[in-house]
Amino acid sequence: MIRQAKGKTPRRPPPKKPSNNQKDPVGVYCRVRPLGAEDEECCIEVISNTTIQLHAPDGLKANRNGEFKETQYSFKKVFGIKTTQRELFEDVAKPLVEDLIHCKNGLLFTYGVTGSGKTHTMTGSPGQGGLLPRSLDMIFNSIGPYQAKRYVFKPDDKNGMEVQNQVDALLDRQKRDSQTTVPKTPTTRRVDPEFADMISPEEACKADGVDEDSSYSVFVSYIEIYNNYIYDLLEETPFDPIKPKWNGAGTPLRNNTEFIPPQSKILREDQNHNMYVAGCTEVEVKSTEEAFEVFWRGQKKRRIANTQLNRESSRSHSVFIVKLAQAPLDADGDNVLQDKNQVNVSQLCLVDLAGSERTSRTRAEGSRLREAGNINQSLMTLRTCIEVLRENQMCGTNKMVPYRDSKVTHLFKNYFDGEGKVRMVVCVNPKADDYEETLLVMRFAEMTQEVEVARPVDRPICGFAAGRRQRNQAFKDELTRRLEERGGPVDGDSPTVLNQLLQSFPPLPPCEISGPNDDVTLPRLIEALEKRHKIRQMMIDEYNKTANMLKSVLQEQDSNVLSKENFIQEQRGKLGEKDKMIQNQKNEIDRLEKKSKMLEYKIDILQKTTNIYEEDKRSLQQELESREQRLQREVSEKRRMEARMQGIVTDAKLKWEKECERRVNAKQLEMQNKLWVKDEKLKQLKAIVTEGKTENRQPQRPSREKDKVPAKRSASPSPVPTAAPVRPLHRRSHSAGGERWVDHKPTTNVDLDTVLQPNIPNAIKVNAPNEKALSKCDKYVLTHQEIASDGEIQTKLIKGEVFKTRGGGQSVQFTDIETLKQENPVAASRKRRSSETGPEGEPMEGDWTDVETRCSVAVEMRAGSNLGPGYQHHGYTKRRKP
Repeated sequence: MIRQAKGKTPRRPPPKKPSNNQKDPVGVYCRVRPLGAEDEECCIEVISNTTIQLHAPDGLKANRNGEFKETQYSFKKVFGIKTTQRELFEDVAKPLVEDLIHCKNGLLFTYGVTGSGKTHTMTGSPGQGGLLPRSLDMIFNSIGPYQAKRYVFKPDDKNGMEVQNQVDALLDRQKRDSQTTVPKTPTTRRVDPEFADMISPEEACKADGVDEDSSYSVFVSYIEIYNNYIYDLLEETPFDPIKPKWNGAGTPLRNNTEFIPPQSKILREDQNHNMYVAGCTEVEVKSTEEAFEVFWRGQKKRRIANTQLNRESSRSHSVFIVKLAQAPLDADGDNVLQDKNQVNVSQLCLVDLAGSERTSRTRAEGSRLREAGNINQSLMTLRTCIEVLRENQMCGTNKMVPYRDSKVTHLFKNYFDGEGKVRMVVCVNPKADDYEETLLVMRFAEMTQEVEVARPVDRPICGFAAGRRQRNQAFKDELTRRLEERGGPVDGDSPTVLNQLLQSFPPLPPCEISGPNDDVTLPRLIEALEKRHKIRQMMIDEYNKTANMLKSVLQEQDSNVLSKENFIQEQRGKLGEKDKMIQNQKNEIDRLEKKSKMLEYKIDILQKTTNIYEEDKRSLQQELESREQRLQREVSEKRRMEARMQGIVTDAKLKWEKECERRVNAKQLEMQNKLWVKDEKLKQLKAIVTEGKTENRQPQRPSREKDKVPAKRSASPSPVPTAAPVRPLHRRSHSAGGERWVDHKPTTNVDLDTVLQPNIPNAIKVNAPNEKALSKCDKYVLTHQEIASDGEIQTKLIKGEVFKTRGGGQSVQFTDIETLKQENPVAASRKRRSSETGPEGEPMEGDWTDVETRCSVAVEMRAGSNLGPGYQHHGYTKRRKP
């Protein structure tokens, strides 16, 4: 089955608007509220009537390393702390009210952080009425005598107005009067003290140039935008006493009889593509008091909602809409023209935006955090729309403006597209705690001033002759005057005029009939009445003639007045064009002056920046020159050091070459001596083994001269003959020379009462080695004590040579060890001798015939000694293995 797509109804194209290339920038004003306390730190200073300057607080400078500097911002006008509500209204809202009466729309909103005075600026207080009550007062002071009767104009629920005839309007008024639930508007009412005396009579003002040939009616509506939902604050919700009401948290309301949460509304687009709130209540008001009473009723409902739902009033946007419907009078000037196309509806929106705030500073949590996020999101959407509009106008791009991202921007998008003037009052609090938020507000205000909105065009007026109301009234007054002159008032109740009229008629004859045959009285009476009738007819004819003549004179006067008014209108049109040209030139001059000031300010900043950079450049050049000089000195010093080190290296190289050569020779000699000692040991071992095999032979130690076998040794020196083995030659101690020694004796050593004590003359005695002592000597000896295997204490003298290192320190190279030990001669030795036996045939202990004893003798020699190899007992014997 093939489905056939249904064709959609094509969208009706918008009506063509008269082209207007003239644009005006968004008027941004700034108002500074007084400080809460005199000792508070201030961060805002009013420089002139168009400029303010922001100072960063001292604490913020310390935290940010002083990166915040003084910044200036320019506005169309700046209002200081001494500005009155009347002065603010004269400059900001009064032109918008005049445009409203002349069929032009206007948007005025207050913007700023929480607690900056937005609500006071918009609403005011008793005795100090804000922009809203003063605007209402000016409207009714201007159109008061020309208001239509109630219900002549009626909203059509599609953002338009209908004109009812007198009968339908009368029926609606009677229906309203019959309803007891609707409060009436008596002439003498009790004024609410919360908004009483908002405006003093001497401060009242009215607009000029009000069209007297039109009839006016004022309608007001009051909405609230909370969490991106629209609520009607004037909606009458029916009360159900049985079913309980619940709030958003799922709990019953505290007072079910006082508050019923309103239902959210939606935005729609009318046939002229203007946005409006569908189903919003529009109340017709006839006086300032009645209008402000409706506003206060919405305020009370808003307060109750905030109390019941536990939210703050600063977390929602409030919009008070004033609609002015006007239609021309008919040709007679008596009734409103019954033509819907001739009805003009203009509106003025007074918006109190929610306060912008940082959640990090307010420490909001839970629902409050979500509310703050929605508020900041809607304000961010407003900023984004302003940024895109400015970019499209300044860069020539055609980016889509995201009006639909927020209900606030979507509702007022027509104003930014050229449907009326837009003005913003930026309220700031000069206290230092709001500095960062105020800085963001200033940047947004500065950006908003660069957006231009198309100037609204004048709407066409009806083609009837002007002055219809005055002419109709003048005709009625003239007719009444002439009738009074002739003795015939309009109502005919004056006895004096009646007597004059009766005296103008002929007198009536006697009317008494004498009898049934009286034929004279009745004919005479009939004749008199006929004469009177003729006179009356003549008077009517004369009256009609006079009326026609007066009408012709009035028509002639009307034509003359019309021609003069047309001429005056032409002159006014030319004068208006001249005024527009002058105004455009003034605006252009203001814009150029503002641009010049901004450029001068930027030039000053650039000049200061250039001076700073120049100073930095000079300081860096000086530093560079000083560093170059230092580098040259370091290079020359490096070269000198290199030459010096080269000499030192050469000297050290020669020294070490000599030292290495000496050490190599010493090492060779030492190795030769060791080899000779080994040979001697092998010979002794061989002799001992040979002697052990011979029975009953007295062991004899051959002399060194007999056993000496001449051998050709290339590098070893010839051995020096020594004495008997009982008296071995000890090699000479290192301390016998004239070198300086470092005698290191630890504090833990035990003082032994021996005859032989190590004594080194000209030695530096220390308990711990140090660099200072080592630098003064070239020899080092360490006295070390330890317990031998037989339990006696032996002392070791560990000797070494001191050398200088490349790093400038000293190092010790150990070369020799001398051992001193005590022995007890009474104690029997556990060593057995192989050559001696006891009296019972047991072997006796000997000195050199025992193999184990001979093998345990340690031989020590000093490398490089000219005395040849020598022998020295260590003073202990090697223990036999168990």
